[in-house]
Amino acid sequence: MKNKKFNNLFILDLANNHQGDIQHAKVIISKFSETIKKFSLNATIKFQFRQLETFIHPEFEKYKFNKHLSRFQDTRLGIDQYKVLLEFIKKNGLLSCCTPFDEKSVEYISEMSFDFIKLASCSAKDWPLIEKIANANMPIIFSTGGLELSDIDDLVSFFEHKGSDFALMHCVSIYPTPKEMFNLNFIETLGKRYPDRVIGWSTHEAPDDYNVIKIAYAKGARMFERHIGLETEKYKLNAYSCNPDQFLNWIESYKYVLDACGSFQKPKISDDEKLGIESLIRGIYAKKNILKGEELSRENTFFAMPYNSLQIKSGDFQKNIFTKETVKKNEPIFEGNVIFPSISDTKIIKDSIHEVKAMLRESRIELNSEFEVEYSHHYGIENFRKTGAIIINCINRTYCKKLIILLPGQKHPSHFHPRKEETFQVLSGLLDVYIDGHHKKLSPGQTCLVQPGVWHSFQSELGCIFEEVSTTHYDNDSTYKDKKINAMRREDRKTIVDNWGRFQI
Repeated sequence: MKNKKFNNLFILDLANNHQGDIQHAKVIISKFSETIKKFSLNATIKFQFRQLETFIHPEFEKYKFNKHLSRFQDTRLGIDQYKVLLEFIKKNGLLSCCTPFDEKSVEYISEMSFDFIKLASCSAKDWPLIEKIANANMPIIFSTGGLELSDIDDLVSFFEHKGSDFALMHCVSIYPTPKEMFNLNFIETLGKRYPDRVIGWSTHEAPDDYNVIKIAYAKGARMFERHIGLETEKYKLNAYSCNPDQFLNWIESYKYVLDACGSFQKPKISDDEKLGIESLIRGIYAKKNILKGEELSRENTFFAMPYNSLQIKSGDFQKNIFTKETVKKNEPIFEGNVIFPSISDTKIIKDSIHEVKAMLRESRIELNSEFEVEYSHHYGIENFRKTGAIIINCINRTYCKKLIILLPGQKHPSHFHPRKEETFQVLSGLLDVYIDGHHKKLSPGQTCLVQPGVWHSFQSELGCIFEEVSTTHYDNDSTYKDKKINAMRREDRKTIVDNWGRFQI
């Protein structure tokens, strides 16, 4: 399950170890906290801990070809100084995070009660360090720069096995990162591969590029890391760290995309949108005088703008619409002056097919072309959307497999099977199952067993797809609690077709 702590979290890494200057670090934190407070951001300041006595070889002068060693030495701070900065962060109302590069640093991070611990990309294969981080019992964020997908799988499986609370970030470990190497589509891949984890974007693009965060958010990133700093006469910023003004612009871009992307659900259509659409659609008008009781046809009507309120729209045109009163030539035909045909049983079922196909596509469930579909309507097709289910029969041998789809709000009435034993496993949505009076709410992946002779019913408020794996199915093997259903012929309470029944319904 996704931890809300990680959601929309901004991780601000103090660039170049804030030059090893504690006063300079305080100024950076103060400046950036202004924007954080202005937008009420869920934000954390991130340190980096290295115990240089053991982290760097004692004869490091031999290894000065490594550009990082001198920087680590020149910008070093002691743990007591970091404690001062940590307290300063807390006073500013911010969260705290730290990246350890050795095992002793993990211990300090745990003792100092940081809010998050970060595993850097360069340490993502350092298993002694990873093991230490997992045992620290802290929320973990890890970056994936330079990792193969199999390496990421290893880390996810390891932290899951350890019971760790973690999130991961797509990262390109090139500083700064050119746009042709962002590969932001991979954020979407990670989201599908690890749907229970918050996915982030650890950004190293040029600090005045404000478009990348918009794309990353739209691709599914919900956590963002950026290097921050403050340029002075004494200190210069590197090419991938942002100053306070650039950070403000970056956050404003984030807020823009947040508003623009909106909800994952189709929102309620606004009155303004309805009005805008209605101003462009065609209404139905009388091509000639249409007498009372006459059927509307293409010969006696025409479609034209403008559409009048409560007029019949061109999209409403169908056979068997009759007028209640005479309509004169060129006059609009209003809803109140016609009798529409009743909704046919065929239309009710066909409309449900469109929704079922969409639910299967959304859940990435593929079917071949060889299956049978049952539309169960225990209280009549007219009540199918309230009481019923769609059953896709895949296999029926000594073992049986079915897919059962409940449309939003649908219920399947209480019954038992004298012979069949079945197990339900939810694939998509939430399922309420009632077994012998006991209520179970099943999420994707969860299962429940229904033994022969046990009363059970199920329903779903928002719609659900679940798999039924059972012993052999027999048509006469269902007994309903409502005796009226038992008295019905099977063909009266089920519509059965091959595949989707395109020419059979």
